[in-house]
Amino acid sequence: MNATYTIRDAKPEEFQTIGELMVKVYAQLEGFPKPVEQPTYYDKLANIGNFTENPETRLLVAVSSEGHIGGGVVYFGDMEYYGSGGTATHEKNAAGFRLLAVDPDVRGGGLGKLLTKTCLDIARTEGQKTMVIHSTKAMQVAWAMYESMGFERALDLDFMQGELAVYGFRLALRKG
Repeated sequence: MNATYTIRDAKPEEFQTIGELMVKVYAQLEGFPKPVEQPTYYDKLANIGNFTENPETRLLVAVSSEGHIGGGVVYFGDMEYYGSGGTATHEKNAAGFRLLAVDPDVRGGGLGKLLTKTCLDIARTEGQKTMVIHSTKAMQVAWAMYESMGFERALDLDFMQGELAVYGFRLALRKG
């Protein structure tokens, strides 16, 4: 990652570009359902900005000093709007993030970790006690990163998305 990236809330005029990036990234994942297999899921990715219509939900974007969108993630300050399967929407005193994606051209430079840390910082500022996330076997790089940051598997959050097993994780948040 040669350029310097800043994480901020996405602007509405960036939603389409971020959605296109999300579709590109998720469609390339080995072992992950393709757009023809889960068109509703990919429609959500393409229209990622729609999540911001929910209370306490933010679309965060990583933008380089040159204006390149290198990645994005959806942050949920209220788990009611998390929108996954399973029991995550019932979590109390918790925040979550979903749909983290990093442009393949800048992958490996720490952008995914920076997006994750930003979500953790927001949750701590809000006084949340726990961060909840999900991952799949197709996302092994992200999975390893989450575990290295202290996330622990939470079997009670696991669910099936069609034929795809989705695995839950929790991190107890501490101040600072």
